[in-house]
Amino acid sequence: MCASTSDVNADSRPLDAARAFLFTPANRPDRFAKAAATGADALILDLEDAVAGAGKDAARANLVTHFSGDWRAMLAPGQRCGLRVNNVHTHAGLRDLAALADAGLRPDFVLVPKVESAFEIRLYARQLAGVPLLAAVESARGVEAAIDIAAADGAVQGLVFGGADLAADLRASFAWEPLYAARARIVQAAAIAGIAAIDVPHFVLDDAEALRAEAARAKAMGFTGKLAIHPKQIAPIADVFTPSEAEVAEAREIVAALEAAHGNVVEHKGRMVEGPVVRAAQRVLARAAIGAGGGKPAR
Repeated sequence: MCASTSDVNADSRPLDAARAFLFTPANRPDRFAKAAATGADALILDLEDAVAGAGKDAARANLVTHFSGDWRAMLAPGQRCGLRVNNVHTHAGLRDLAALADAGLRPDFVLVPKVESAFEIRLYARQLAGVPLLAAVESARGVEAAIDIAAADGAVQGLVFGGADLAADLRASFAWEPLYAARARIVQAAAIAGIAAIDVPHFVLDDAEALRAEAARAKAMGFTGKLAIHPKQIAPIADVFTPSEAEVAEAREIVAALEAAHGNVVEHKGRMVEGPVVRAAQRVLARAAIGAGGGKPAR
């Protein structure tokens, strides 16, 4: 890409600049470094769906060991690493939260699954002070409360669309059209809060074109990134969510125009440029900087 890493400091990139989030089972520490080598913008070490009940205690111990050590050494510049806990209404979820709080771990983020209320997010925010949170909305109740969840606490940096569980809860088909309204609700809630919106994984592993098409539709709706369940999904997702050279050039011009106007509203190419437009341009530059620097997907 034509953007340079000087556009955005790699160490300060928000999660809404991340394009591809790769799940890796927490019970497979041998895969952690391999996951980082895929070039995913963010790694999610998974204690929930990827680990059966009998293995959750051992997997949790793996993550306590991992995040207690020099875990950033395996990451590329700007690459993030977090984890998905179990739902706080389960025994495993309570153990996850207690382990994180007791050990004082500081992952780059914690993905909280099956969130249905602002209270659940505030609970994590209080116990894990300062750790960024991603809230997964995966039920009809969660969709209804999405705006409150997104605004529950300043620690919330993104909403994650859990389409598979939501489809089951709605008694709907897991397809684009039946879930369109719910997707739109997630994007709306994330936009109101000014945080990331991350789309559900594409579960067919051998159809890269279908993945690209779905990612493109999600991006057009306002999603900022997409979950991945296999390393070969990283490159297609990153390609779709990486701004084009024309988009980057336009974003630079917008930022420069407002800077030249000393922060005042200014006309640029027949369009009024003010705060929200500039923030959108800055997000474009942030995503472009990821593609230009660390976190570039392996081909």
